[in-house]
Amino acid sequence: MPPRTGRRAHAGVKARAASRRGRGFLARAAAVTAALTAVGAVLGLVRDQILAGYFGAGAETDAFLVAWTVPEFASTLLIEDAMALILVPAFSRALARRSGSLSGDPVRDLVRGTLPRLTLTVGVVAAVLIAAAPAVVSVLAPGLSDPGLAVDCTRLTATCVLTFALVGYCSAALRAHHVFLPPAAIYVAYNVGIIGTMVLLRDPWGVRSAAAGVAVGGVLMVLVQAPALLRELRARPVPSREPEVPAPGSAGDGRLVVLGLIAPVVAFSLIRQSQTLIERFLAAPLPSGAISHLNYAQKIAQMPMILSLMLCTVSFPVVARALAAGDPEGARRRVERDLLLAAVVVLVGASVVIAAAPKIVELLFQRGEFDRSDTVATAAVMRVYALGLLGQTMVGALVRCYFSAARPLWYPAAAMAAALASTAAAGFPRAAAWGALGLAAANALGVALTAALLLRGGHRQTVPVRSDRLGEGLLRLATAAAWATGAGWLCSVAIDPPLLSLGVAGLVVGGVFLTFIACAAKAPEIPPLPHRSLRRRRTAHARPHRAAPSAAEAAPVGEAAPVGGDVPLGHGHR
Repeated sequence: MPPRTGRRAHAGVKARAASRRGRGFLARAAAVTAALTAVGAVLGLVRDQILAGYFGAGAETDAFLVAWTVPEFASTLLIEDAMALILVPAFSRALARRSGSLSGDPVRDLVRGTLPRLTLTVGVVAAVLIAAAPAVVSVLAPGLSDPGLAVDCTRLTATCVLTFALVGYCSAALRAHHVFLPPAAIYVAYNVGIIGTMVLLRDPWGVRSAAAGVAVGGVLMVLVQAPALLRELRARPVPSREPEVPAPGSAGDGRLVVLGLIAPVVAFSLIRQSQTLIERFLAAPLPSGAISHLNYAQKIAQMPMILSLMLCTVSFPVVARALAAGDPEGARRRVERDLLLAAVVVLVGASVVIAAAPKIVELLFQRGEFDRSDTVATAAVMRVYALGLLGQTMVGALVRCYFSAARPLWYPAAAMAAALASTAAAGFPRAAAWGALGLAAANALGVALTAALLLRGGHRQTVPVRSDRLGEGLLRLATAAAWATGAGWLCSVAIDPPLLSLGVAGLVVGGVFLTFIACAAKAPEIPPLPHRSLRRRRTAHARPHRAAPSAAEAAPVGEAAPVGGDVPLGHGHR
């Protein structure tokens, strides 16, 4: 075949250059997101430390944590799952059409068609929750020792339904525009609001100050993102080519997002978060402090999962844009690499949590009203929770494969419903026999079942990942994690000072894990972590204030866009 010349050769050079810029962009986005995620996670720990030190793990804290169910549910539905899974692909399709539109702006049309209706709907829901707080508490936690305090806290936390919806909308729109700094800062603002309100209002309001902090933090989350979104919406790029005939179903994105295509995503998110509802419902009749032990254990155990899903959060808009540009193969490569890298991060973190759980809880929480018995109970629950971390990460990553295109499937919701049924069936008898430990075990079982079903249904995905190869790689990574956990546990038991014990256990876990992967036969192929794109200085033609777009963003609709570059997690600010 003769070599390409002229415009075709020039186009190939531009595509390769766009791919290199895309890798550099993802690396910078991952680093920024990693840094702010770490800051938000540290502030979240400080928040929980203040809560534990001020109020301990008793009836008062249990009452607040029942009210905390509302922001937990709202954040999953409106920030982390449903809103992002619906709106990131919608904004990606609008942006893909934007460059070819000589009249009108598909992005602004999408905002006009969705934001007012969303605000009105969630505002009504928030008002209903405030009015019905007594009924909500009686349903969520029958038998709670102080339901009146829980009602007061629920009325304060219910305001987050409105603010979190606006936060999730802004985050999805900005990520689709490849703007990651403000969305990554939302939990920094949220925790600052809660911590400041607790410190200022603790004496007159007691634990109600924490609930008021949720309301204040929600407002701050909106304010962090609103200016950046307004700037993006005001920017109107000059069309680069003649307008195209819209793809079927694309003209009414705003109407479809509101009416038809959101049901599978919303159903999945509601069912997923219902696991927390079942847990709180079954824990309410247990002795005082059970809900608190579950909460503290879950918050610590989930930190490795949060860090591992950071990569998927950054690359999800790239996957959606690749599908909009007609490049499912590039999207598949991107997703498979992300899944393996996320598994490495979460398994190393889970190994450290299981190996050194008592030392972690002692170091973070054992002070003030939080005594040694609370440490022992929380550490035991935390170890059980950590068994389900890989499953939680896989669920969070794999569901993006089902919801990346214009028509999400019902399969994830069905898989989540089956897992919820198994959690409830296992939780009822185990809560009576084992208390909080039984509830944590039921949660881990349900999450593992969901991950297995989503991985098994790979052939149904919009992004057709190779589930057999992924499953084999994940199994070998889990084996490495088991050996690393045992070695870390021996170090944790042998060393008494909590900080030194945790540090040594962490180093040993990481070393054993990497040694096993390097030496084991048929070790899973982990994608390399390129670093050249980070060292490469910007050229004179680079944009001074915005990261270069990815290849998927640069490519017009209908053209293949390479999006297979790796994100070098090793260079994030961790």
